[in-house]
Amino acid sequence: MSYLYRTLFLSLLLFCLSTPLVDKNSLAKQSIFDERKALYLKTAAVTGVPWTILAACDQYERNIHRLRTTTNTNEDLIGIKMDEHLWVGLLNPNPKDTNPKSIAFFQGQGKDGNGDGIIDIHSPEDVLYSYASILSLGGPGLDNEKIALWKMYHRGKTVEMITEYAKLYQHFNTTQLEDHAFPVPVHMNYDYQSTWGARRGWGGLRIHEGTDIFADYGTPVLATSYGVIEMMGWNKYGGWRVGLRDPQNNYHYFGHLRGYANNIHEGSVIKPGQVIGYVGSSGYGPEGTQGKFPPHLHYGMYRDNGRTEFSFDPYPYLRTWETKSLQQHK
Repeated sequence: MSYLYRTLFLSLLLFCLSTPLVDKNSLAKQSIFDERKALYLKTAAVTGVPWTILAACDQYERNIHRLRTTTNTNEDLIGIKMDEHLWVGLLNPNPKDTNPKSIAFFQGQGKDGNGDGIIDIHSPEDVLYSYASILSLGGPGLDNEKIALWKMYHRGKTVEMITEYAKLYQHFNTTQLEDHAFPVPVHMNYDYQSTWGARRGWGGLRIHEGTDIFADYGTPVLATSYGVIEMMGWNKYGGWRVGLRDPQNNYHYFGHLRGYANNIHEGSVIKPGQVIGYVGSSGYGPEGTQGKFPPHLHYGMYRDNGRTEFSFDPYPYLRTWETKSLQQHK
């Protein structure tokens, strides 16, 4: 009997040693989100700027830097980058200055956010505190925060996106909003292939800025990400359509709908897999035009680079989300 117990014990021990208890990558990812939120909350407490606004500004900056550089900013604690000259003061003769007194004398934007007696442009605490201090000059309240953001970025679309991100973070009480879903239920009939960039002629020669997913009339259309609905209504090309902005700076376009889901409106906060509409054949004419082509969902993706918005091929993303949805559906 003792031999049997010993054999069972050794087998159990070997199983435990060979089986990872946690996913190290998942833990590391969770850790950085927790660290960021802790820093947002700390900075909000001392500056009066809501943590959701700080998180939204930081995410916007991270999105833009990811597009403009080859550096991976996802692993950085803070995505905000301050101008080195404004940090120490334009007339400061020492561009590497870290002294709070001299930086203040030259009216630099840099401030000591962690109380270590130096102002370091590479310190996440110093950078976020300095950034928040600039925002706080506008006064409390969302309207004042929007004005302060306008003065900082001089672009209405940027202000709109930051406030949308903040709305998402407020609603879900987290910044970890990266899940996605395939835009139609994977257990229903549908078919699609890569059609981005194909020629289209109705209304003038242009390229096709999306992927067509053919499905039956009335098939539910699902949100592909967390986001805020920016736009709904009629478009002569896309018919009844929905535009959804996610916090990774992707704009998801759903066109040719038959109709919308109940309680969906501009400004609605949405999560992946939520029904937002139904497959139809609307478009290519004045409001209400239907049936000029087989029923399908036109799904497009766009991204804002801080200056303009551009289309990119959604097909690879659709394949990834479809595979994951099929695995979850089993």
